[in-house]
Amino acid sequence: MEALELRRAYRDLTTAHVADALIRLGLPVRSAPAGVLPLWEGAHLVGRALPARHYGSVDVFLEAIDRAEPGDVLVVDNAAREDESCVGDLAAHEAAAAGLAGIAIWGYHRDTADLRRIRLPVFSRGALPAGPQRLDEREPDALAWAAFGPHRITAADFVVGDDDGLVFAPLDHAAAIADAAAVIRDVERRQADRLRQGATLREQVRFAEYLAARDRDGTTFRQHLRAIGGAIEE
Repeated sequence: MEALELRRAYRDLTTAHVADALIRLGLPVRSAPAGVLPLWEGAHLVGRALPARHYGSVDVFLEAIDRAEPGDVLVVDNAAREDESCVGDLAAHEAAAAGLAGIAIWGYHRDTADLRRIRLPVFSRGALPAGPQRLDEREPDALAWAAFGPHRITAADFVVGDDDGLVFAPLDHAAAIADAAAVIRDVERRQADRLRQGATLREQVRFAEYLAARDRDGTTFRQHLRAIGGAIEE
């Protein structure tokens, strides 16, 4: 999927929809660890991953951006270090000017007020005033992959982000994931509409039937939901 197709396919899908779709398709769910959140509420991010591992200097980001295509998401690996921030306003300005969709940081940012003014979606573990005071030797494959928590992210992945955090998924499955996520979204919206109209969730998912099937043959709730087209959990 190209950048414009990704934006169109995922613009009305949440990270929760995407995570559930990955489970439905039998694909790994690679979520950013809890605590990696956007700088402002309501941010939505989708784009191909542009990995970069940080060694203390902004040059690795500039090189990554130089190779980027509009709509990419800069995925920064700073090993979740708690002694420094690694992305500030200048890097965000550069990314925005190059047409990137946003920045996802496995670490900390600074210049929060400026970043909010730039309005490029930025996700991080939080803010930290101190920048790098080191310059480590850069590895040859610094732009080939980035660690994000326990996950290794490459250009073969794309990123979806919102108020719940980040999810990484394989780019070659982007269309199938979007289709499955849209089905889940639509079912959940119908269920929510019916709840507002007075139909309890237990009624909607035919909970009494599930209890009988569970006692009769060990049917799990997820098996029951799939059989009736429910989408509460995967």
